[in-house]
Amino acid sequence: MAILSDKHIKEYLDAGKIGIDPLDSPNIQIQPSSVDLRIGNEFKGFKIIRKPCIDPMDESDIDSYMESFYIDEGEPFIIHPGEFALATTYETIKLPDDIVARVEGRSSMGRLGVTMHVTAGYIDPGFHGRITLEISNIGKMPVALYTGQRVCQIVFETMTSPSEKPYGHPERDSKYMGQKRPESSRIKYDKDLIKKIALKKE
Repeated sequence: MAILSDKHIKEYLDAGKIGIDPLDSPNIQIQPSSVDLRIGNEFKGFKIIRKPCIDPMDESDIDSYMESFYIDEGEPFIIHPGEFALATTYETIKLPDDIVARVEGRSSMGRLGVTMHVTAGYIDPGFHGRITLEISNIGKMPVALYTGQRVCQIVFETMTSPSEKPYGHPERDSKYMGQKRPESSRIKYDKDLIKKIALKKE
């Protein structure tokens, strides 16, 4: 596998092989081996609920544990120390069957104690949609985030061959294909958990 340089990122964008829409400031956003992405205007955070835990085998809708916040242009979303929130990139990403991508936090955000993904930094070939950001403040001070702010970067890697069953393939469990807003975990739709839930009911 090889990471695309700025030269090849531009070539792939021009050829339509990868998609970043909108890419309003390519001269600013395209870095030596990545593209800076901006944060959207919708955030999701966990409500304070009186349940002992989040159980993936509980048929309750995990989304009901969360609430959405829409932030107006120029207004901040404040993420407090120890807090976790979901958001999406402002841009929609489209990948072909032979390229994977990784989302990394920008160094400037990390130095404020804010991480942009916990585990969901990997983007499968064939994915199309906005990228959900898993934001945590591991610092000691609240940090303001603004819609349209560059908060993360996407790195593209070529594969040895196109995937036989890319993300979105009918045989794939592509739960987040085409997402446009912060999506709560859909782990209860994992095929192995569905079988366990069915056995539990018997």
